[in-house]
Amino acid sequence: MLRIGVIGCGKISQVRHLPEYADREDCKITALYDLNMERARELAEQYGAEAFESCEALLASDNVDAVSVCSSNTTHAEITIAALKAGKHVLCEKPMATTLEDCEAMVAAAKESGKRLMIGQNQRLAGAHVKAKELIDEGAIGKVISFRTAFRHAGPERWSVDPGLSTWFFDKSRAAMGSLADLGVHKADLIQYLTGQTIVEVLASAVVLDKKFADGSPITVEDNAMCVLTLSDGAVGTMDVSWTNYGPEDNSTVVYGTDGILRIYDDAEHTLILHKRSGEVFNYDVDQIQTNDNQTKSGIIDLFVEWIKDENVAGISGESVLPAMRAVFGVLEAAEKKCAVKVNVQEA
Repeated sequence: MLRIGVIGCGKISQVRHLPEYADREDCKITALYDLNMERARELAEQYGAEAFESCEALLASDNVDAVSVCSSNTTHAEITIAALKAGKHVLCEKPMATTLEDCEAMVAAAKESGKRLMIGQNQRLAGAHVKAKELIDEGAIGKVISFRTAFRHAGPERWSVDPGLSTWFFDKSRAAMGSLADLGVHKADLIQYLTGQTIVEVLASAVVLDKKFADGSPITVEDNAMCVLTLSDGAVGTMDVSWTNYGPEDNSTVVYGTDGILRIYDDAEHTLILHKRSGEVFNYDVDQIQTNDNQTKSGIIDLFVEWIKDENVAGISGESVLPAMRAVFGVLEAAEKKCAVKVNVQEA
């Protein structure tokens, strides 16, 4: 039986981590911590766990084998490294951390501890993405030439466990980044997962276009980012992320190759469409992408647990997510400098 602690009891814990751990017969939720102790106690009672007064006390418990880190962005590295040093396996929510140095320190701590470090990049597990990667690897669209990938919704103030304009997602001191941390890390990771290539150069604009605090002042992180990404094999494409899409959520990707096109979550009727250069069209109705309003089982918790149990399972390791984080930090630098930036692609 794997004994689970959850650090941070906000919305992502409540709709994904806690119920998905509880759904497994080989896991028991034993420990919870949140800055809001009342919330932690209520959830502890619901799941038959203990609510701890501090993160440190939870990590010192002998009744915890693995933890989910679901706290605010700027605390991910500190908590994750402490948990690994305490001998716990760690599933950390995205973004992995808020500086590249912290991301690399997390990977180093995992190697030193011999424990698993997994990052919640759940888009790799979405059915149409898995099938699209299979088709690209098989050469179904030939060599990848270009792409466009987007993630746009109405903003985290609707999603947060404490909804409204005072959400921590808007506060740079707690979030560090805005739509890039929330959405961009998914798409930067996804395009590299799909193509098997690495983002090596970025050109970007990261701006506040609409979101405001309750007093009417602009939020302190970007609500939109528009990016041009160059991949290691020469493909060039766009990545757009937004918190100001006040219509249907957009979580689409289109990949253009020398022999065809793949449209992923880009069509109302079919989740994946392969358009061949010959004119043939193949529709794959794999699944429906998750939205904030339609949370389905992510697969992340199941994969994390199976990876802990079996070293032959391929988890989404912290090391494998470093290229996406390097790309995101490159986007922020490019937006600030208003010029193209080469992404550091060296190995950790």
